[in-house]
Amino acid sequence: MDKPLAGKVALVTGAGKNIGRAIALRLARDGASVVVNGRRDRGVVDAVVGEINALGGQAIGCIADVTDPVAVGAMIDQAVAAMGGLDILVSNAGLRRQTAFLDMSLEEWREILSVALDGAFILARAAVPRMIPRGGGAIVALSGISTHVGTPNRCHVSASKAGLEGLMRALAIELAPHRITCNCVAPGAVDTVRGPTAGALPGRLGNDAIPLKRKATPDEIAAMVRMLVGPEGGYVTGQTIHVNGGAFLT
Repeated sequence: MDKPLAGKVALVTGAGKNIGRAIALRLARDGASVVVNGRRDRGVVDAVVGEINALGGQAIGCIADVTDPVAVGAMIDQAVAAMGGLDILVSNAGLRRQTAFLDMSLEEWREILSVALDGAFILARAAVPRMIPRGGGAIVALSGISTHVGTPNRCHVSASKAGLEGLMRALAIELAPHRITCNCVAPGAVDTVRGPTAGALPGRLGNDAIPLKRKATPDEIAAMVRMLVGPEGGYVTGQTIHVNGGAFLT
């Protein structure tokens, strides 16, 4: 099939730039209708919607904070009303922050966990009832290498991603009777524009420390997500798939 995701509707959070943008574009190229979510920046969300529409795809933008159950519910309702349903959820939204453990406040700890972990729970809780009547679906959450190799000044990020992987494993078993697959993709170092709060890339994740001697492109991460949510990934569930150039080996 030229468009193996034709007829599918996907919601991608944090999709205004970097990995999220690449995922939204990849799913759209393969035929999915895409809801492009961002937290605040309407400009970048609308730009991705415009890119998808220019490719001949179908997309809408939706500004919603994934930590707000009311906003998430309204976003899911908007997706269903505009596109007829929901089949694919990609939980990509997350915050990166560099703070030493002894300087970290409980407020900051909870802020980081609220987006990656609470957000994934809130999104799945709203999305799954929409997937079941359509005969199944796919959930992919974006984890990361930090939680597996240990990274200083990011214990809150690492904890949130470890929890995210546990959530996907549990949901994989619980939702299997509904034919909903649940997986994590854990990127290593990726060639993206790092936000001001993300800090410098840890030296242990630099090119010299990666066996393939380079960072991943966002498109390479998107390709793994695309495989998992498409027909080729229908028998893969409960897994954390590492895409890191050999920097961490399971």
